[in-house]
Amino acid sequence: MLTTNYTITNYRFDLEAFFPMRIFDRITEIRVDAPEIIEQQAKLRQRRAKLAPQGRLTILAADHPGRAMTAVGSNPLAMGDRQQVMGRVLRVLVATEFDGFMSTPDMIEDLLILDYLVQQGGGPSFLDNRVLIGCMQRGGVNGITGEIEDRFTAYTAESLHRFRLDGGKMLIRYVPDDERTLRTIEYCARAITELNQYDLPAFVEPLRMDFRDGKWVMNNTADELIRPVGVLAALGDSARHTWLKLPYCEDFRRVAMATALPIILLGGPSKEDPRGMYQEFAAGIRARANVRGAMVGRNVTFPGADDPAAVARAVHEILYRGLSPDDATGLTMQSRDLEMDFLTRYIR
Repeated sequence: MLTTNYTITNYRFDLEAFFPMRIFDRITEIRVDAPEIIEQQAKLRQRRAKLAPQGRLTILAADHPGRAMTAVGSNPLAMGDRQQVMGRVLRVLVATEFDGFMSTPDMIEDLLILDYLVQQGGGPSFLDNRVLIGCMQRGGVNGITGEIEDRFTAYTAESLHRFRLDGGKMLIRYVPDDERTLRTIEYCARAITELNQYDLPAFVEPLRMDFRDGKWVMNNTADELIRPVGVLAALGDSARHTWLKLPYCEDFRRVAMATALPIILLGGPSKEDPRGMYQEFAAGIRARANVRGAMVGRNVTFPGADDPAAVARAVHEILYRGLSPDDATGLTMQSRDLEMDFLTRYIR
């Protein structure tokens, strides 16, 4: 049970102060005037020699808009504001020890442009030695008939290799009574085999889904996840580079026992209060030795009024150093607004 009182009081993260519109507009200028900078930056970026040097990973995810997932809490279009999304991603990457970032080509390219602008202004790269994972598949567009067949529409194994990224991510929404699940499984198996040709890791996410009241809803219990985990672990011509991204649930140790592959936990929809996530991650990392970190999105980037960097710092400490949920709550309140001038310091 949490005993530390989590308070926001009059605090509200000021995105415009950290990532003003004038800097956001520079992205479009580069895309129009010098798009070749994107690939140049990708080739110059310093990559890690090893994916997880300490055996753990904390990855920020922001691929949701690529599948028309824009809702946060009661706001159905919160992630439809790219300045907000990009600014919150940048908060985590410039002010925490998070290992890396996963998203669609447009988002990763925007970051490469901003990293270029920072370095042109005399600042340090915030992408060097970070893990960059490309989302390969956003074809199951939210709200479109037939969306459950998650087609591959973004990065390919070849383009991930060409842009010197560090892996590819894919999703399977596992529906036992829908044959489109089998087609998606085939797409993912083929992608894993292709990634293996370049020795690139595959991050594979199964979500157990049911169609209820006109929409797809998750049914992620231990009993429902064990079988999909076994299926996904067997995909492709080799699982030597495969990591599984799994939702935490009650009795999670049984889910983790379904495979020897490394597992990272997913964050799920934003609850605008990080304490529940802290408890789940603390329990998940203790569940079994193959649970090795997390790939988190809206719960970190849109944590209500709080600073995304403060929440990310707490998550990282839980997963790397075993910080308790109580201490993580305290750390969150102590870590707000660090490095708020990072971008404005270097991009004029």
